Amino acid sequence: MNGSFSVTFWGVRGSHPAPGPRTVRYGGNTASVEVRAGNHLIILDAGTGIIELGRKLVAQSRGDQKPITAILLFTHTHHDHTQGFPFFVPAFFQSSTFYIFGPKTLHQDLEEVLSRTMMPPVFPITLEELPCERETRNLHEAEVILLDADSPAPRVVRSQRDASPPSPEQVRIHVMRSYAHPQGVFIYRIEYAEKALVLATDTEGYLSGDQRLIRFARGAQLLVHDAQYSNEEYGNAGMPKQGWGHSTWQMAVEVAQRAGVERLVFYHHDPAHSDDLLAKIEQEAQQIFPGATMGCEGLTIEL
Repeated sequence: MNGSFSVTFWGVRGSHPAPGPRTVRYGGNTASVEVRAGNHLIILDAGTGIIELGRKLVAQSRGDQKPITAILLFTHTHHDHTQGFPFFVPAFFQSSTFYIFGPKTLHQDLEEVLSRTMMPPVFPITLEELPCERETRNLHEAEVILLDADSPAPRVVRSQRDASPPSPEQVRIHVMRSYAHPQGVFIYRIEYAEKALVLATDTEGYLSGDQRLIRFARGAQLLVHDAQYSNEEYGNAGMPKQGWGHSTWQMAVEVAQRAGVERLVFYHHDPAHSDDLLAKIEQEAQQIFPGATMGCEGLTIEL
């Protein structure tokens, strides 16, 4: 068994990309995270961060002469989580295979929504014209994705009860649907080798903490949590952010403490937040929760 379990951040911004001298340290690309669990490659969201990830995957594939196979999980289909997909170079290779999962949005299937991101006249190539092998499927909250050590193809079971007893060699992906964001969002828990990662982006805190999320993240080695706003921005009388579907870093810390996670990474940074401000927030947060880290492009965490 290849017991490695790592998380690498390729895009950590929310809303829109934020290039320029104010964002060099933490990066200006929108949401995309690479997870390596044993022999499996899992990509969470396809903001502009996925573009550079794609270039790396192509270089690796040319070096080891192995085709690219990945699970692509969408938390939701807002622009900052899909805008990099049309520029994801591995999708233009016939040898690549992608298993794509995400929520059904209103009455639209996931594949239909992705098609719209590449529909002329806004893009010259349609989703259907991509030469890669793709399987796209709506995912439901009760379902569990299983990745076996001896097969790259995922299996989806209807519930935890339908799955065989967990083994250290198998990757399990659980989903929780949150409505603390417009149209809802999926929160994922990835388990492998008796360790767990939870990614909770585009979620907003509740009074006394989001109890469902706290239970879902219980005991995880790593929690990646939305922290787009400061308390001052969240409660700003001129333009309050309450109800916009994003958290403050204090909300993220509360979930991490109550869930008993080992490490916390702040994620989905506001595009207006400079490197200096993010560094200041990280220092303040570590006084309360020493395991807190500010997410930045290129950061890799071994679980």
